[in-house]
Amino acid sequence: MVVEETITFTSGVTTDASGAATDAHSPGQRTAPPATPLEHAVRYTQERAWDVFPGVWLETVNGVPRCACGERACPAPGAHPARARWADETTGSATTVRRVWATEPRAAVLLPTGRAFDALEVSEAVGCLALARLERMDQPLGPVTCTPDGRMLFFVLPGAIAKVPATLRRLGWSPTALDLRSRGAGDWVAAPPTRVGTRGAVQWAREPTAANRWLPDVDEVLPTIAYACGREAAALG
Repeated sequence: MVVEETITFTSGVTTDASGAATDAHSPGQRTAPPATPLEHAVRYTQERAWDVFPGVWLETVNGVPRCACGERACPAPGAHPARARWADETTGSATTVRRVWATEPRAAVLLPTGRAFDALEVSEAVGCLALARLERMDQPLGPVTCTPDGRMLFFVLPGAIAKVPATLRRLGWSPTALDLRSRGAGDWVAAPPTRVGTRGAVQWAREPTAANRWLPDVDEVLPTIAYACGREAAALG
């Protein structure tokens, strides 16, 4: 029997007509308490049929949050796999998720790519511009995350990583000339509400809903994303 959850995915990120990031909450607006990592992980498995796996977490030492991995110079404190064989820990079972996060409620919520989806990663400036243009053109969009280190990830159908280089060349771009990374089989992304050190939490720029359950093919969104990447590259000279 499937247990219905009453969690609402939340996002503080949206875009205005120019593609700039704005705050989605109005002043004085009352919001529900944030859902826990466990609640988010359960919903990903139940509502999206996504596999999940636990990552490291943040521990406060002398008032400073540090990664549980123990590395003082950890590049993604609180937001990376805990073990090298993380692929063996992925699960699509809500029952298993509850058991795992009961052991460590602070564990990051990580999603393997190359299974239910691949992801295209770009800078936040590029992502906001591409998102605004895709919406104006009424193009199909999947979920999109925004990370506290200024990156955005567009979820697309799996298999994208194999198509991206050839598609970029066909569009007239060199794959190595653009700040665009494809994440597919063997890789992963951090999902909300995972926190990254003191920088903040991963958020949904476009949250998972019934309207974007069917993901776009990479060819439907890559031309616009590549255009935005090209504009950024030209601006940086």
